Amino acid sequence: MQLDSAQLTALASILRLGSFDAAAAALGVTPSAISQRVKALEDRVGTTLVLRGQPCTGTPTGQRLAKHAEDVALLEAQALGVSGNTSPPRLRLAVPADVLATWLIPALAQIPDMLFDLVIDDQDTSADWLRRGEVSAAVTGQARAAPGCDVRPLGALRYHPTASPAYMKKWFARGVTTETLSQAPMLTFNRKDQLQGRWLMQKTGQRLTPPSHHLPSSHGFVTAAREGLGWGMNPAPLVAEDMEKDRLVSLDDALPLDVPLYWQVARIMAPALAPLTAAIRATAREALVQGAR
Repeated sequence: MQLDSAQLTALASILRLGSFDAAAAALGVTPSAISQRVKALEDRVGTTLVLRGQPCTGTPTGQRLAKHAEDVALLEAQALGVSGNTSPPRLRLAVPADVLATWLIPALAQIPDMLFDLVIDDQDTSADWLRRGEVSAAVTGQARAAPGCDVRPLGALRYHPTASPAYMKKWFARGVTTETLSQAPMLTFNRKDQLQGRWLMQKTGQRLTPPSHHLPSSHGFVTAAREGLGWGMNPAPLVAEDMEKDRLVSLDDALPLDVPLYWQVARIMAPALAPLTAAIRATAREALVQGAR
């Protein structure tokens, strides 16, 4: 099925900017023209693509078509070169929040001729976005390549089980044991977050379910541990200074948790994304633990 590029561009702009008016302004046409293009595209594919609202969102088909439009723009830019008068191509990729908070941004900054649309998800599930065709690349914790993708190991992000000295005195005065760990309040990023559970299993050999705060912020996680709200698995780069100055201490110095990370790229997009892949791999070599246990 041959799809009209102007219609696809209109769809992608609506979903990126959130409204027909904003898309019209960005493309230099009237809102009516944008509406007509989307209606024609919906008629062509035989299904609704945009859910009207504040903001407008895409149906699953609409999201896939919008990503297709952006992928085509990126491939064309790579083939033809991007002029100074042309908006840079856009790449949608899925990354874990802790990766974004620790080492990814310097890698992205090395690619000035690309715009990034980041989807934040857990390292255990970020590859699901690739499987659904909703992103073109992902930093993931899964070594097995998603269908149609290439995968490269990056190294491991090291986590420390950390808490404030006052928290340690209150909850672990009798030691960090199975009993005390089952009672001490824990920090959890969200319901997908398995890091604390992994460490508890590594430490005790049991599946413990301590009381838990849900706090979906990498930097907020560190602050919460520092303020004594709970203990949690924090990335080493984010807590190095706090640990050095004894604002945070480890529940077990001998038992960090190394989480392997991988860069997965849709194979069809790999040539266009080669400079980004090189930047991410080089940055990861410096920021992550290599040859982790």
